[in-house]
Amino acid sequence: MSVLVVDDQALVRAGFRLILEIEPDITVVGEAADGAQAVLQAAALRPDVVLMDVRMPVVDGIAATRQIVASGSGARVVMLTTFDMDEFVFAALRAGASGFLLKDVQPELLVSGIRAVRAGESLLAPTVTRRMIELFLQRPRPVDVQARANLATLTPREYETLRMLARGLTNAEMAAEMFVSETTVKTHVGRVLMKLALRDRVQAVIYAYETGVAPGHDV
Repeated sequence: MSVLVVDDQALVRAGFRLILEIEPDITVVGEAADGAQAVLQAAALRPDVVLMDVRMPVVDGIAATRQIVASGSGARVVMLTTFDMDEFVFAALRAGASGFLLKDVQPELLVSGIRAVRAGESLLAPTVTRRMIELFLQRPRPVDVQARANLATLTPREYETLRMLARGLTNAEMAAEMFVSETTVKTHVGRVLMKLALRDRVQAVIYAYETGVAPGHDV
């Protein structure tokens, strides 16, 4: 698994490299000191995962993430920041990031998180997940009518799966509620993502709230 580390502080980049390169299945293929370099490096090196700082000179991490995702890159972007601030969370996720962690995350959680993102899972600090759901409920947004029309492609079970994703449930929790196996849940989640052209579970949560599907946000 190849990783590109992006941060404007050389010591921070070196620290992440040390943590990651002791893992036998992870290789740090490059570093970048700002968002502009990150976009170029992502195109040239084609990493599996990009660890992206939010606040950087020249081009910030959110703009860089948006450019990387728009380029069609298969790289998964994990945002890293010392600032646990709502505007960064929303902007990063809407830009296409697959995860969001604070820089003080424990090394083992960083490594396991990168593996999870590479496998197609979403990665959000638990506090971020809770606040994201709470804030969407507190700040109603106009329903995306065009996106909502795509919901007609879902079966009733897939529709319910999307609602459960919006609640932040794990595969195990969803399996328990639906009385099915976790393998079946993974199949349902995969079909939801495919039919709605979503990158991962994070984007599914956003989609559910912006289309009024999320529990407590129906239209």
